[in-house]
Amino acid sequence: MDSMNTTDVVIVGAGPVGLFAVFQCGMLGLKCHVVDALPHLGGQCSALYPEKPIYDIPAYPCIEAMGLVNSLEKQAEPFQPIYHLGQQALSYHWDGDHFILETDKGLQIHARGIILAAGVGAFGPNRPPLEGIERYEEASVFYSVTQKERFRDKKVLIAGGGDSAVDWALALSDIASYVGVVHRRAKFRAAPDSVAQLEKLFNQGRIESVIPYQLSKLHGHDDGRLSKVEVQGLDGAVRLIDADFLLPFYGLSMNLGPLLSWGLAMDHHTIAVDPATAQTSQSGIYAIGDISAYPGKLKLILTGFAEAARAAHSLRAWLYPDEVRHFEYSTTQGVPGA
Repeated sequence: MDSMNTTDVVIVGAGPVGLFAVFQCGMLGLKCHVVDALPHLGGQCSALYPEKPIYDIPAYPCIEAMGLVNSLEKQAEPFQPIYHLGQQALSYHWDGDHFILETDKGLQIHARGIILAAGVGAFGPNRPPLEGIERYEEASVFYSVTQKERFRDKKVLIAGGGDSAVDWALALSDIASYVGVVHRRAKFRAAPDSVAQLEKLFNQGRIESVIPYQLSKLHGHDDGRLSKVEVQGLDGAVRLIDADFLLPFYGLSMNLGPLLSWGLAMDHHTIAVDPATAQTSQSGIYAIGDISAYPGKLKLILTGFAEAARAAHSLRAWLYPDEVRHFEYSTTQGVPGA
C-alpha cells in the first residue's frame, strides 16, 4: 500500500462544501485527501462566477464567491489536506478494511471512508440554439462572469429567468452603460428579494425589461464581436437590441459521469442519502451538497455546510463504533495548531 496516498477520508469535490468537509473531518481527527476534476479549488464558485456576490452565508452580509473559497481553504489549512486536482474520480472498490479509489490519471487513494461533494458533477452551460453562436463565444458571448470590469461602460444583454440572470443583472447595473434582461415570461425563478430589486430597477429605467421575448439571432463581426441581438416576441414581433455582450444564463447541464456506475441508489440525477447521517446506500460512503438528495432538501451552500458536519460525525462513528466520544463545540475544543 502506498503510504503517500493512504488517508482516513477521500473527499470527491473541492467546492465550498467539500472544503468545509475537510475542516469538519479535521476537527474529528480525520485526515483527508481531496480529488477534483477542475485544476483549481472552488468548484462552480471559482470556475463560473468568482466575482458573484453571495448573500446567504451566515455572518457575511455579502461575500464574493472567490472570497468564500479562499476563506474555506484557509480554514482547512491546519489539517493539511492533500489535493489531487485536474483528475476525475473514476471508480472504487472495497479491499476488506478500506476503500481504494482510482482516478482517470491512474492515481489510487486508499481511504477508510469516502465523502462525495461533487456538486452537479461535470458541468457545462446550456447553450441557446442560435446559429453561429460559437463564433462569438469567449469574445462577446459568455456563460459565466469571471471579471466584472470587462463589462464596464458596455452594453450588456442578459438572457434567462433564474438566480444567475437576476443576480448578474443587479451586479452589472452599476457597471455597464446598458443592461437588458430577456425573458419569455414576467415571472422569474429567483430569490424574491432579488426579483423585487430587479423590478425596482426596471421601473427606474436602470435595467431594461425585454419581456416577453426570447433570443432569435446574433449580428456581429467575423472576429466574434457582437453588435446587435435579435429577439422575438411571443406574438412574432422582432426587435434588434444594440449589445456588446450577451450573457445567456439557462442553467448547467449536469453529468455525474463515472459516479453513475458506482452502484449507489439514485434519486433522479442525484444520490439518495439518509438525511440523519448523509450516508448513501453503500456503508462508508457519504454524499453532501448538491449531489445528495433526501425529502425536504434545500440546495443551498449553507445546507451543504451542515451536511458536511453531519457526514463527518457519521463517518467517525462508523469507523469507531465502540468509541465513546463526547460532542465538543469548536469554541471549547479549539482548532489543532491554531
